[in-house]
Amino acid sequence: MDDDLLVAIADSEQASDILSSTFPGQISSGDPVRASVAHLLVRAYTLPCSTAAQAFYQLVQPTARFQLALDALLPLLNSSVELAQRILVSFILYSMYAPYPISLNPFKSALYATFLKERGYAIKIAAESGFSDNEQLVWVLWKILKGDGNDIGPYSPSTLTRSPLLPELRASNLFLDEENFTEASTPEQGICVITAQQGEDAMPAQAKSPSPAQIVEETVTAEEDERRERIVQGMRLLLAARDRVLTLTEQRILTPTIPNLTSPPMITSMDLPSIVANNPNLAYQLFLALLAANAQPHGPYPYLDVLTKLPPTLPSFDLLGRLLLDTSIVTDPATGGKTTFADIVRIEVLGRFIHESMKWLDNAEREERDGLVSDDRFAKGVQNLCRFYASLLRYSIVDMGSDADTAEMTHFTLRHSRFEEANTLYRLLAARRF
Repeated sequence: MDDDLLVAIADSEQASDILSSTFPGQISSGDPVRASVAHLLVRAYTLPCSTAAQAFYQLVQPTARFQLALDALLPLLNSSVELAQRILVSFILYSMYAPYPISLNPFKSALYATFLKERGYAIKIAAESGFSDNEQLVWVLWKILKGDGNDIGPYSPSTLTRSPLLPELRASNLFLDEENFTEASTPEQGICVITAQQGEDAMPAQAKSPSPAQIVEETVTAEEDERRERIVQGMRLLLAARDRVLTLTEQRILTPTIPNLTSPPMITSMDLPSIVANNPNLAYQLFLALLAANAQPHGPYPYLDVLTKLPPTLPSFDLLGRLLLDTSIVTDPATGGKTTFADIVRIEVLGRFIHESMKWLDNAEREERDGLVSDDRFAKGVQNLCRFYASLLRYSIVDMGSDADTAEMTHFTLRHSRFEEANTLYRLLAARRF
């Protein structure tokens, strides 16, 4: 039995579970639309939320969407299905009415009831020095109910469930104006009945009737609210920096928030190469903050490893050059003593980066020879690597008299001496050896 068949069987079983719990009467009738929606909820949580929502719209006719959402999606909001599926359901219920204010969304009271229930539970766990697995769902619901649900669209539910939250964005710090979601503004009775039946008994005491201590806690000054808004805006720009070049104005907004966004880090090491390629100036500030952070489980080594594997392009050389010249004091991850960013990068990164750059260029040369690429990445890469290495010699970052430091580059420049930069660097290295 091949892997695809195993995946199909597993997905069918999960979809059947969803079908059974949400619309049992339709299983025997074999409703293909509802079955397709159930399969969508099983498979689509690795896709961007906006893409999954578009798939839902294509599967369900406009006139049938509200009733199907009421029958099939809404019960999942407070069920025991995976967190990623609950996040996806929340986004679909929001996106159905995204062109309109959240106050006009008929599902807003259900979303708000779930927000209260999950927030109360998370606060209770936090009071016991724990961490609720549903903190990310609370944050997603908070964004949606604030009217900022579109910010979630580019990210997949599985990514959102794995993303760490800043302390400022933990459930105990997220508040909404209750008047906008209760009494006069309450939507259809059918939805209210569902949420009341599902949420009342399970709602923790903190969510039902806040204690005086909690009421004091929820008093947030205008300055604190503005600071949190800046952090949220910075987080949005940081995630956008992976995909595009930020404007100068956006960089000025983001830069002051970098210390908050890197402790704990809001991005993973896998996000950094694309940020380096699109925004090298921002990447420099990010690496300084990430390398200086002391509370990370594996220390700075995952980020140092990213530096060693960057491609030999101008943004990479610019970033490495700036780090190698930065003499700011930082804690040595190996000894716990004092060192500098320049020394850490020189010892832990530089030699491996040069070696990996040569391997990258050898592969680029082979692809060019085989006709797989038609650009000049190989020639530009050789030229820029040689210029970068010459600047290392000029600033005495590399010891020209050390065979151990220069032997690999000497051999590389000899092989590619048809390029002027390589020929010049080879003669410079050879002159000191002979």
